[in-house]
Amino acid sequence: MDSGKYVRYTNEQVEALERVYNECPKPSSARRSQLLQEYPILANIEPKQIKVWFQNRRCREKQRKEATRLINMNAKLSALNKMLMEENERLMKQTTELSMEVHVLRQELAKYRPPPQSNGENLGLGDQMASDMVGEFLGKATGTAVDWANMPGTKNGPDTFEMVFILRGGPGIASRVYGLVLMEPAKVASALKDRSQWLRECRKSEVLGEFRTDQGTVEVVYTQICERSMSGGTNLEPVPAFVRAEMHPSGYYIKPCNGNSIIYIVDHVDLKPLSVPEVLRPLYESSAALAQRQTMEALRYLRRLASDSNLDSPRSNGHQALAWRGIAERIARGFNEAVNGFPDDGWVPLMGDGMDDVSVAARPLNGQRHSGSNPAMSGNSEALRASEGGVLCAKASMLLQVSKRSKK
Repeated sequence: MDSGKYVRYTNEQVEALERVYNECPKPSSARRSQLLQEYPILANIEPKQIKVWFQNRRCREKQRKEATRLINMNAKLSALNKMLMEENERLMKQTTELSMEVHVLRQELAKYRPPPQSNGENLGLGDQMASDMVGEFLGKATGTAVDWANMPGTKNGPDTFEMVFILRGGPGIASRVYGLVLMEPAKVASALKDRSQWLRECRKSEVLGEFRTDQGTVEVVYTQICERSMSGGTNLEPVPAFVRAEMHPSGYYIKPCNGNSIIYIVDHVDLKPLSVPEVLRPLYESSAALAQRQTMEALRYLRRLASDSNLDSPRSNGHQALAWRGIAERIARGFNEAVNGFPDDGWVPLMGDGMDDVSVAARPLNGQRHSGSNPAMSGNSEALRASEGGVLCAKASMLLQVSKRSKK
């Protein structure tokens, strides 16, 4: 057979070559020669033609992935262009500012309204409150209600697919992020409702009730966000030292875009920083910390879901990457639980000698839970329990003083 002529392969030959390609996309010369012996159906094809077939097959695969990447890139650029046009329109118009002035006037008028006398009036007041909160939230989401500044360390521009802002002045701390998510709006809204999946501090979230308005359905959701109790147990005690934050109008604004979603996320809270120790106060006064811990984490969670649901995407890397991501999340969660050492996770503190600041805790493999009110077990008893099998965690902490660099 002349190697310079076009070769037409039969279906059986293509199937045989595809099987080899799935095992090894780039076989060596020796492997290609071996194929002629393993597959007699390829006997009439020269080794050089087999080499050309594998080269063409790799090129087609590369072109397919590149085409998929360009399609996704084009969708993101189209969505980003749409966001920039909306942002430019916002800067040219003052409609939102006027609506905020109306909102302030409504709040002032509400002080002079008589108390409601009937359930109908209560429903009307709830409708009005929901409408006012939605108006204030939309003002924050579009960037007109408060003074936003670019978050340090983030890159906002036409070559990025998300923009992050933090509050500059004003009450409390706040963060705002908006970007493109390759998911339908209904799926985005459903994923965000389960805050415990992406917000570690979320202890409880349930819908207490809902009522319909002219603009849609309003749900009354009870959400409990706090650190876990060191004393263990499932119920939180009414400790006065707890920091009870005040939440200002916040939420998610989801807009459809060519089968995907453009989402605006706003978190605005007042964490009462004066009620915490001074060494921890910067964490309660930092809008950047709120953005990293909560606002940006919500967007990252949505994009992980979108990547997992689109396993054919070049960035997804298929089921193997999904499995590794699950393993990594379990390792991180297990490490965090070991460092925290909460009794309701099965961790029991061991008695130390008091010579250093290292604390040791153990968790038996039988998964038995211990009450936080029980005293720490003796060293011999815990050593015996650890010898039966379990996990041992030793930890120490120190306070590092960071000097501020002087500006030149």
